[in-house]
Amino acid sequence: MEKRLKKLPAGIQTFEEIIKENYIYVDKTRMLVNLIENGKVYFFARPRRFGKSLTLTTLEAMFLGKKELFKGLYAEAWMNRPDFVKYPVIRLSMNAVTTDSGIDALKESMCLRVKDIAERLDVQLVSSNLASDLFEDLIKKTAKKYQEKVVILIDEYDKPYIDFVDDPEMADKVRETLANFYVRVKANDEYLRFVLLTGISKFAKLGVFSKLNNLTDISMNDKYAALCGITHEELLQNFPDYLELTAEEMQISKEELVEKMEDFYDGFSFNGKQRLYNPYSTLMFFEDKSFDNYWFDSGTSTMIAKYLKGKNLTVEQFRNYPVSRDFVRNPGEMDSTPPEGFLYQGGFLTLREGITADFALDYPNKEVLNAMSRLVSGNLLSRNDGDYSRCFTDTINALYMLNCDKLIEALNRLLASIPYDDYKREAEDNIIYNAYTFSPKEWFYRATILTFFRGCGITVFAEMHTNKGRADLVLNYKGQIWIIEIKVAYEGESPAAKAEEACRQIVEKNYNKPYPNAICVGLAVDDSARQITEYKMIK
Repeated sequence: MEKRLKKLPAGIQTFEEIIKENYIYVDKTRMLVNLIENGKVYFFARPRRFGKSLTLTTLEAMFLGKKELFKGLYAEAWMNRPDFVKYPVIRLSMNAVTTDSGIDALKESMCLRVKDIAERLDVQLVSSNLASDLFEDLIKKTAKKYQEKVVILIDEYDKPYIDFVDDPEMADKVRETLANFYVRVKANDEYLRFVLLTGISKFAKLGVFSKLNNLTDISMNDKYAALCGITHEELLQNFPDYLELTAEEMQISKEELVEKMEDFYDGFSFNGKQRLYNPYSTLMFFEDKSFDNYWFDSGTSTMIAKYLKGKNLTVEQFRNYPVSRDFVRNPGEMDSTPPEGFLYQGGFLTLREGITADFALDYPNKEVLNAMSRLVSGNLLSRNDGDYSRCFTDTINALYMLNCDKLIEALNRLLASIPYDDYKREAEDNIIYNAYTFSPKEWFYRATILTFFRGCGITVFAEMHTNKGRADLVLNYKGQIWIIEIKVAYEGESPAAKAEEACRQIVEKNYNKPYPNAICVGLAVDDSARQITEYKMIK
């Protein structure tokens, strides 16, 4: 008889539904019990689709005393104590607030959300068109009606603010509205048992919470580093059947499957120590059994696409990027934070233990790195979406056919599609990357081509070291290795000589020694034409 597997809770954010409908639940209730017993007012930041909503609905069920849902979980014994007390819960998701019709519509939508909660709790509110007044009245009357202090759980507190990443004037209005709303939490502290606000960022923390200074920020706390996300141990413990089934279907070993999953979906870290699998991508992978960009394609790219518009950023500039502990704790406001702060707060960069600084930033895994590369490449190209699609198709076909002529044609189409102004934005100073120095234009061409390859989903490594040097690019497409060395021919220099120099460097520096069957290409970019005008292959 075939074993019936528990269902995968992909997209399910309600704890009660997960338990009642027999979905897999990764038990995080030990940390929630610790949270409840050791504090009162908390703030917790995590990227989108990382389990924040599930965390809040689990807390809601705990405070409401729904003991039947916690059988076999850590919280079961805690809820069965003689002194356990139920508390009324106000749970508000700012995801449900309308933000696409101006500030007045936003305020009206917030009022409606508060009124909906009041109706559910059977509380009659005062007549007011101010959401902050309604919220305060809701807190007081809920405590009075149920004769207990109130639990407040607010999900995606920053969603209305983040929606205006490309509109600073509107963002300021939203921030003021939210600040007036959230400050009522502190003003009614005497009525509160427990408060948790979650969001994807701390952008609005200084502005929105300037008066709400009693929050304990647990976003980087080691004890709660794995509160959202899936650890390696949790993956093996909770998904053994799906690992076996997926490995069998993909015709690889379980160990190889886990290694590939780690490469694609593991690597998120919120304290620089604990590594976590993205829960949404992990669940979707088990559903589809295909290594795709699930998290990034689920809506997370909207914010970053808005931010990247008009900015001349490269992917490589944020690899192993040193930052201080102060930066991590206080990255600044959305309209003033540097790009690394924005990408970190949005979950596109994650923490690593630093060597020369407290921490280093880097992309968490291959999913985010490839998706970011595609976004950055698309942003560099002229605004015609067909440019990217054609470059992508031609590049994949060239690599598949082992046709270097076609590959150079595709790369030249890429370079020709980049707006003229972007070529003029390079810095005047030389660029240092991984202790190696590049001229600005050499860096620009190299980073652009590298980013494009990654955006195509191709496995590509930069600065691959041998015993004598490091190769610019090493590609692995369907088992075929390509080694590409890039030189720039400036005014008065011979592109043919530069291509020859690139090939000579591949041989002299032993770039091809680890890969006996590699296709080795030295190419020269003519800077005046901004095209690859010469290339040479090593036979």
